[in-house]
Amino acid sequence: MNIILAYWWVIIPILLLVFYKLLFRLFGIIIIPEDKIGLVTKKFVLFGANKELPAGRIIAIDGEAGFQAQPLAPGIYFWKWIWQYEITQQSFTVIPEGKIGLVVAKDGKELETGHILARKVECDSFQNAEAFLRNGGRKGRQSAIITAGTYRINTFLFDVMTYDMTHISENMVGIVTTLDGMPIEEGNIAGKQVSGHNNFQDCDAFLSASGNKGLQPEVILAGSYYLNPWFIQVEQIKMTEIPIGYVGVVISYVGSEGKDLSGVEFKHGNIVSKGEKGVWAEPLGPGKYPVNTFIMRVELVPTTNLVLNWANARSESHQLDKNLSTITVRSKDGFPFNLDVSQIIHIPTTEAPKVIARFGSMMNLVGQVLEPTIGNYFRNSAQDSDVIAFLSTRKERQDAAKAKISQVLDQYNVNGVDTLIGDIVPPESLMKTLTDRKIAEEQNTTFETQKRAEVTRQALEKETAVADMQKEIVKADQGVLISERIADAAVKKATGEAQGVKISSNAEADRLKVIAAADAEKTKLLANAEAEKVKMLANADAEKIQVTGNAEAQSILAIGKSNAESYRLAVEAMGGDNFSRLKVTEAIGKDKIKVIPDVLIAGGNGDGANGPISGLLGLKLLEEVSKNMGKTTEEKPHNDTDTKK
Repeated sequence: MNIILAYWWVIIPILLLVFYKLLFRLFGIIIIPEDKIGLVTKKFVLFGANKELPAGRIIAIDGEAGFQAQPLAPGIYFWKWIWQYEITQQSFTVIPEGKIGLVVAKDGKELETGHILARKVECDSFQNAEAFLRNGGRKGRQSAIITAGTYRINTFLFDVMTYDMTHISENMVGIVTTLDGMPIEEGNIAGKQVSGHNNFQDCDAFLSASGNKGLQPEVILAGSYYLNPWFIQVEQIKMTEIPIGYVGVVISYVGSEGKDLSGVEFKHGNIVSKGEKGVWAEPLGPGKYPVNTFIMRVELVPTTNLVLNWANARSESHQLDKNLSTITVRSKDGFPFNLDVSQIIHIPTTEAPKVIARFGSMMNLVGQVLEPTIGNYFRNSAQDSDVIAFLSTRKERQDAAKAKISQVLDQYNVNGVDTLIGDIVPPESLMKTLTDRKIAEEQNTTFETQKRAEVTRQALEKETAVADMQKEIVKADQGVLISERIADAAVKKATGEAQGVKISSNAEADRLKVIAAADAEKTKLLANAEAEKVKMLANADAEKIQVTGNAEAQSILAIGKSNAESYRLAVEAMGGDNFSRLKVTEAIGKDKIKVIPDVLIAGGNGDGANGPISGLLGLKLLEEVSKNMGKTTEEKPHNDTDTKK
């Protein structure tokens, strides 16, 4: 206790600090901190006409008892007696960055029939509740929003909710549907286009311009927007991309009724200017476009050559031929067979709107024109020919198909570039027959080829032999030619030399002429002397030869007489037959004559001495001896002549 009394001066300030609010309230003093506002509730009114709020109202703006419209800003206020006023301190309303504040008013006029949002009134972004009510603010959801910041808002009158801002991503488009506004006119699927609403961020500007509720023709591009989600709904879709090699034909379902630009000859739809309802005459080129696909359609039309395949196992990336299949036809002779066909078409850029106006899409063009046209053409063509003829005339039929189909496609604003027949699959039974026939023909051709090859080989060998001989002939001919040329060269050389000698010898001849004359005279004298000498010597030799020849002739005569006498005496002594045999024997031994033949044929009587063989042998021996003696006899006169000489 003594301690408390000692420090009473400290306790008193503490107590005053604890009970200051109560003391201030007792004296009608209110302190509102700088980060708060004071919401005032008036409990009663003692004097005046406005003691009670009008029916249906909850916020007092004329001093009535109840929730007061005007809050207390930060500061000190007097005469706010605790028994008459209740002050509730409320923090400021803070809207963070990237958020928006949506406001719901608890008091005000009733909403207009057919509207879901209360129109904006001037009230300092809902910070002046009294101005809101006096300016005709309506209860309920408000069309106006509050953006990022700090606000002194009377929460007795307004409820504030935060929502994210609306973000449209890159390469995306925001399709807008408004939830409030005028009804869409009958016959339209979207509201009319209005301006001044800043991409739907100013709801009241849109509504003031009599904008329609529902689907909007305008779109929102990439970015962040203060959009009231109670007013509009946004659906993001991808931008419309038109690749290179294509154009985009726009079919608009909204807009004013435009003038048909297709001309009187085109009777398959309206082609109108850009922005009008119908098929736009100007297609979109390659690129990206923020197209509202809820109110218009972009049909891609290829402007490059387009290939369509009538084949079961092949389809192009554009998938326009995904429903096409191999064509089955029947030939004149009743055989069914399949064939694949490829059709190349081209659609000019200027003709693309007409194609879409006529058919609506490329798939319809393929299904309604190309498929029946090409299929029926080849079915009709196959019925005029049998399978074999169809196969053999493939190129001609392909060219005819190109011309005919191009003529048909021209009527539909499509250029037929080419028609190609792919794989042809005849019946298996017919193919086997054809294969067997072809194999036989090929074998026959092979045999004929081998035969011709053999003939050619023989001719080649013959020609090779002739060529080998020709080489020798050519060599000989060349030798002769070379010899002739060498001889010609020698003749020419000799002729040249002779010509040179002739020229030089003429002078020499003149010089030697005189000498020759002198020499001739000298020679004449010498020749006469020599002639006399020779004559004398010749006479002496002739005399010598004559004497010698006479002596030899006498000698030969004497020898012959001696031999004759010797033969006579021998014959007489030996007998004629024995002497003949002796001479035959000597001749056989001397000349080695073949006496016994290689084959000996004996006589029939066996008599070897006097038979036919002995006679023939004797005749043969005599013939040979006679020949030898004839030779000897022929030589002797020659020797005699020589002897005589």
